[in-house]
Amino acid sequence: MAVIRPFRALRPPAERAQAVASVPYDVVNTEEARALAAGKPLSFLHVSRPEIDLPPGTDIHSDPVYRKAVENFEKLIAAAPLEKEAEPSLYLYRLIMGQHEQIGIVAVCSIDEYDNNTIRKHERTRRDKEDDRTRHMIMLRAQTGPVFLTYRTRAGIDAQVAAAIAADPLFDITAEDGIRHTIWRLTDTEGLVNSFAAVPLLYIADGHHRAASASRARAELREQSFTHTGKEDYNYFLTVIFPDSQVQILAYNRVVRDLNGLSKQEFLEAVKRQFTVTESASPAPPQRAQWSMYLDGQWYGLQLAPDATLPASTVTALDVSVLQDRLLDPILGIKDVRTDKRIDFIGGLRGTQELERLVNEGKAAVAFSLYPTTVEELLMVSDANEIMPPKSTWFEPKLRDGLLIHSI
Repeated sequence: MAVIRPFRALRPPAERAQAVASVPYDVVNTEEARALAAGKPLSFLHVSRPEIDLPPGTDIHSDPVYRKAVENFEKLIAAAPLEKEAEPSLYLYRLIMGQHEQIGIVAVCSIDEYDNNTIRKHERTRRDKEDDRTRHMIMLRAQTGPVFLTYRTRAGIDAQVAAAIAADPLFDITAEDGIRHTIWRLTDTEGLVNSFAAVPLLYIADGHHRAASASRARAELREQSFTHTGKEDYNYFLTVIFPDSQVQILAYNRVVRDLNGLSKQEFLEAVKRQFTVTESASPAPPQRAQWSMYLDGQWYGLQLAPDATLPASTVTALDVSVLQDRLLDPILGIKDVRTDKRIDFIGGLRGTQELERLVNEGKAAVAFSLYPTTVEELLMVSDANEIMPPKSTWFEPKLRDGLLIHSI
């Protein structure tokens, strides 16, 4: 069963929500965060990326950074002001990006279920990133950004959500990127809580490091507690839970800086030994098991030969894995995409025009456009307890930090 629990959110007043809300801490670097927060004293980036208020070059994992996070959080609580709800609530969070709309339930979920894999995972986490967010949570005694979860759609839950959004929202803001964020507060929570009790599994779509850090923070806080009961707020982590039918995954494309010592002709001949190659192809592949490649000002279409045998494993049969195993590794010598500096990744909304620009300007020698990984593929990999290849999913639109905070 899936345990979801109402919580007393720490949140800004409606008239300050626009000023407080910020992009997730992990989609921007320090300089990008500093630019976004410039002239915006209430921006939550001052809390989630506090190094922006310290001298340039400050080690982002140093003690002064975490102390600055606490200082900035306390200032924001007073200045916004951030106030804690009197009663535990659930919330609905709607995102609208162009023609795409998705509505999720904001709740706290059980860390026990995360630890025992009732909340399924598909990504390995890095220890240094876990260290950072674990310390951030413990210093602030708060989870400041949600983990994006999904579940297999249930009509009964959809109906309850549709009925609830007829009420006036708590927040309704449009961010600088044009994405609309609308949040409703639900004080009558029993129906949704009971409905989720019949959901067998939840799945992390995005936010593995936040979830892993919440688990580690719970372990530390439990160790410090003399009266641990299992009901403390630190036993739960902040989530937004969307039905899988509404989740949108965009392509996560690749560019490679050189042809691994091959001439253009040698490279094309090597690719043709692995794929059927067509010229003047579409920049975006129209379906799975097809790839588009941009080389020397031209798009090529790649497709496996009709007699090619795909691997049986769920992971190795993914388009991103086939490209890696049949082209990036054997032809271009990219053994480990996590560490090889010759490869970069272009995700989200930047599209194929960015691939063309990088190649045309000589910043890359070749680019690959992929068909997006599907949500069902992600769920299948998670159910098989396997790990998705690195940089294989890019979720849009992104949730905002700072609108609903879970105190622990």
